[in-house]
Amino acid sequence: MDFDALKNLREHHAGWRLLQADHAPMIVSFLQRCFIEPNVRAMAEGELAGQLEDHLAGLRETLGEDSYPRQALAYLKDWSDDRRAWLRRYYTTDSDEAHYDLTPAAEGAIRWLAGLEQPRFVGAESRLMTVFDLLQQIVRGTETDPAARIAELESRRAEIDAEIERVRAGELALMDDTRLKERFLQMADTARALLADFRQVEHNFRQLDRQVRERITWFEGGKGEVLEEVFGEHDAISDSDQGRSFRAFWDFLMSPARQEELGDLLSRILELEAVAELKPDRRLKRIHHDWLEAGEVTQRTVARLSEQLRRFLDDQAWLENRRIMELIR
Repeated sequence: MDFDALKNLREHHAGWRLLQADHAPMIVSFLQRCFIEPNVRAMAEGELAGQLEDHLAGLRETLGEDSYPRQALAYLKDWSDDRRAWLRRYYTTDSDEAHYDLTPAAEGAIRWLAGLEQPRFVGAESRLMTVFDLLQQIVRGTETDPAARIAELESRRAEIDAEIERVRAGELALMDDTRLKERFLQMADTARALLADFRQVEHNFRQLDRQVRERITWFEGGKGEVLEEVFGEHDAISDSDQGRSFRAFWDFLMSPARQEELGDLLSRILELEAVAELKPDRRLKRIHHDWLEAGEVTQRTVARLSEQLRRFLDDQAWLENRRIMELIR
């Protein structure tokens, strides 16, 4: 990144604003505890304000009554203001009470801070193996020469046959504790990072929805032309790299066989003595369920935005919005 890009981030990025905030330790510790650690995607205003009051009370006992003088609700509204944008404040269709969720920018900043803590050890070997594995996947997936692909498959088969013979001979090559721990930690970090992707996907769809509405309102052409442009862009988003990757991820996760396999693998790994020594977060055992819950929220968000956009394009609403824009001009 060059100077101008960094200057722009410093001035406009919500994550950078969070890191610069006077009360950043209080804010980050609270948001981490309420949203990231328990994987909460939405919380009612009353419940969140109550938890913040408890958080502030504990800090005031240590730092003094004047350390954080404002009420919890005032802090929440400030953090969800566009000037901060650390929380998203919104209303659900089945409740008159405001709800909150963490914004992708705030989550990114909090996870970056968590990464600054001294790691237990750096898993250099497991990361190197991941790099090699990814490179091999790319080469295998792009090889167009049938003879080369057959030769590579035969080589892999020979390796498997050789390993089978070693096992039959009683030679079991087991992973030592160090290699086991570093692979587990890498898996855990990746699994938790996936949850952040859902918030970003939701955010991207909301941004698209806002852009489409603005373009519709100011569009000079007829309704048919607007619809063609809107749905053309929607297809472009769906067919983007991110859209295709998300669909592939969701299709994989929705497979009952894959869900069962993930659950079985996690249960077996968490029972290993070397892993137990790390005192892992027990929520990892159900991380695939957290993925499903987060993905369902994203799917519902997309469906709701689509329905709202259809209503927005209703003839009466269309004409009224055009009339309002003409009056404003």
